[in-house]
Amino acid sequence: MDSVVNDYNAGMSANISGLGLARAFYHEAVQPVLASHYPRLLHSAALIGSGSEVLGYDDAVSRDHNWGPRLQLFLSAPEQTRLSAGITQTLRRHLPRQFRGYATNWSAPKHQADDKGTRLLAPTDSGKVNHRVELLTIDNFMRAHLGLGSKHDLRATDWLSLPQQKLLSFTSGAVFHDALGIETIRQRFAYYPRDVWLYLLACGWQRIAQDEHLVPRAGAVGDELGSRLIAGRLARSILLLCFLMERAYAPYPKWLGSAFQRLACAHELAPILAAAQLASDYRERESHLCGAWQILNRLHNNLQLTQPIAPAVQEFHGRGFMVSNAWRYTQALLERIACDELQQIAARSLIGGIDQFSDNTDLREAVQLRGAIADLYAG
Repeated sequence: MDSVVNDYNAGMSANISGLGLARAFYHEAVQPVLASHYPRLLHSAALIGSGSEVLGYDDAVSRDHNWGPRLQLFLSAPEQTRLSAGITQTLRRHLPRQFRGYATNWSAPKHQADDKGTRLLAPTDSGKVNHRVELLTIDNFMRAHLGLGSKHDLRATDWLSLPQQKLLSFTSGAVFHDALGIETIRQRFAYYPRDVWLYLLACGWQRIAQDEHLVPRAGAVGDELGSRLIAGRLARSILLLCFLMERAYAPYPKWLGSAFQRLACAHELAPILAAAQLASDYRERESHLCGAWQILNRLHNNLQLTQPIAPAVQEFHGRGFMVSNAWRYTQALLERIACDELQQIAARSLIGGIDQFSDNTDLREAVQLRGAIADLYAG
């Protein structure tokens, strides 16, 4: 067994991405087995959903768990019921033990609360391959990943209850073969409908309006720690607003800064936000944020969603604190919403989407709560 592991380690390629590995694994290993044993099988093959490689952020560290030759094989509901067990066993017997230098055999999933089913590559030279070609239907995958099915009639409340990370990971990755039309389904989720987008933009500005005067307010009473923490909240709000402005889904915190650097506005805003975080006192912090307000004003006006809003950085109610008057953007955007459902939601509350009112990972990952979260907007 030691020789198997040594040979395996020597053959591993450091130059291939997880998505590239999955694509090659399907075309060079999985598809030939299917063509030989199930030549009439209608299926789609993809790597979507969870995993850093789906978003294109995987690196050497990513390879220590849940990374390797894997993919999803989607079948119709009748064939999934009738054939999935047989296909699984056929692949276990006929897949190679290694692919591109990586084991195709995986450890059994663990279920401890702290590892969430972590699986590791487990090179072996005997027995059947414990592969990770998951056989499922697109409907079942969507219910497990998004909390709704493929034929779900999407309402505004559904969009607002779906975390952006979930939407991003469902629409990212790649489909390698598509006889069942998964790309058409994914396209439905490519980005928010216009009025949902307007509401989220308005709520993004609302978050800024709630916090922008508190950075200097806390600092003025000697609470530099509090001022710095509030500036951090504002930086997150600004980042999320920028993703909305550029019509891009934001990933979860691990990759938020990396994804932000890919936005067109990052070359201007990233240095300013970093400087605000590092500022030694609240006045310097406030000055950097004022620079951010000017850039955000220009980005908003460039969208041409509302009448142009003057780039006013003004004193907050005579207190000597400089702010953007973010409420102006909120009001102007709300006035452009045509959807009756969203007008009613906005009239009741400006809590925004789930990513805007909570950063709690357990809440955003709780697919079984998605319907209850949608009900929050019903009044």
